[in-house]
Amino acid sequence: MELAAPARCNICRWTGDRFDGMAHSESASCPRCGSIARDRFLMWSFMQRDPQPASARLLETSPRLGHDYRAFMRTWFDYRSSDFDLSAHVGDIQLDLQQIELPTASIDVVLTPHVLEHVPDTGRALGELFRVIAPGGRMYLQVPVLHGDTRVPVEPEFHADNTPVFFNFGWDLIDQLRTTGFDVTVLVTDRFRSWLAAPSAAPTSNGDGFLIESLIEHVRLPCVTGVADDRASAQLGFLPPYHFVT
Repeated sequence: MELAAPARCNICRWTGDRFDGMAHSESASCPRCGSIARDRFLMWSFMQRDPQPASARLLETSPRLGHDYRAFMRTWFDYRSSDFDLSAHVGDIQLDLQQIELPTASIDVVLTPHVLEHVPDTGRALGELFRVIAPGGRMYLQVPVLHGDTRVPVEPEFHADNTPVFFNFGWDLIDQLRTTGFDVTVLVTDRFRSWLAAPSAAPTSNGDGFLIESLIEHVRLPCVTGVADDRASAQLGFLPPYHFVT
């Protein structure tokens, strides 16, 4: 049974003994569709909060994955993918988030994984995303949250493509989202939520790039909600818990 399998993918419904690679948001790859752990957490966050019919108009901005992943996503929704730098990943359409060439209120759900940090004008991009989302729609936004406050890279930084990183966001991105008009809920694993609420139970930073002490110091706890218990996190690969924020 799917729910009894040691590991399962919520995108392509693969089940097995383990994912490929290590326990990390950028690893734990699905052998069938190639999703990594953060891809599955984005999908999990969306479906836990907002299960949508197959007719939902869904835009995923700059998905890292190829044909197999997108084919599975099209079995779920009226799905399109976009990209800006087509030399790295080829989407169905080319879009600049700072000037989205789509009609107002034309999208029901936006999934945007690890993209906003590559956009020079955060406010303009958020305004455009807000514009194209239909009334009652939602955006599920993932950025790498390595520390509690937003910082600008001191040296050129790239994430496996040709677009530089302009910002390393922290919890204060919530303020920019609210200024744009979004209502904001931060979705994490239940375990990470418990550590943020009770820091004495949290592990210390171990050199993997995530500054746990800073994440705890600056957290906006009333905005943070747990959406994956320990069982779901182990089965879907949401480990370590503090790697996963949507």
